[in-house]
Amino acid sequence: MKTYCFSLITLVFLSVFSVKAQSLSADEVLQKAIAFHDPSGSWENLKTSFKVVMETPSRPERTSIIRVDFPKQEFSLDVQQDGNSYAYNFDKDSCEITLNGSEDISEEEAEKFRLNCERGNFMKDYYTYLYGLPMKLKDPGTHLDPKVQKKTFKGKEYLVLNVTYDSEVGTDEWYFYFDPSTYAMEVYQFYHDESKNDGEYILLEGLEEINGIKMPKTRAWYVNKDDKYLGTDTLEKI
Repeated sequence: MKTYCFSLITLVFLSVFSVKAQSLSADEVLQKAIAFHDPSGSWENLKTSFKVVMETPSRPERTSIIRVDFPKQEFSLDVQQDGNSYAYNFDKDSCEITLNGSEDISEEEAEKFRLNCERGNFMKDYYTYLYGLPMKLKDPGTHLDPKVQKKTFKGKEYLVLNVTYDSEVGTDEWYFYFDPSTYAMEVYQFYHDESKNDGEYILLEGLEEINGIKMPKTRAWYVNKDDKYLGTDTLEKI
């Protein structure tokens, strides 16, 4: 009898919780997710360094050191892979590139390693976007669907936010999956054209605290269409 009563109470609690979670707006879910990942509001004034190790099938391991100083508008990326190293350094609008410690880079080397400031800006946006989630979903040009979706992904139920962007910001459509009890971000997914089931999904596991911000420890990338594994990024403190 006691077991039955306990089970009934648990079921009622979960039902009430589910209804409460479903009644939240997209803005409220996002605010709760930001409160989980960045409880002290550190992102806007972040000044820190961290390392990201990327492992991909049939390619050498890549180690990237990222340094950011948002108040000074500074960003640097130092990459080591397959015996070579290159770096981008941005100070406001200025851009400097080095290869194996030298600024003297031939056209052939620049083409081989894709070294140009346009590529550097892309990498800056890439790292600050991914490691700034979900806080970056408050940026201008971001459109949050007001409806909170409820989806089951890989056997777990999530609260899901649908996000699109102004064309000059990005053309992909994104879905962000949050644990309904903690509001931790555990999956995100994007499509170039959802009707074609293209794009990728990214599974997030573990947390690494960087300057008070709870960032996903690992990101494993897969293709939406056939679940093909693409690689894993692992975040490490310096």
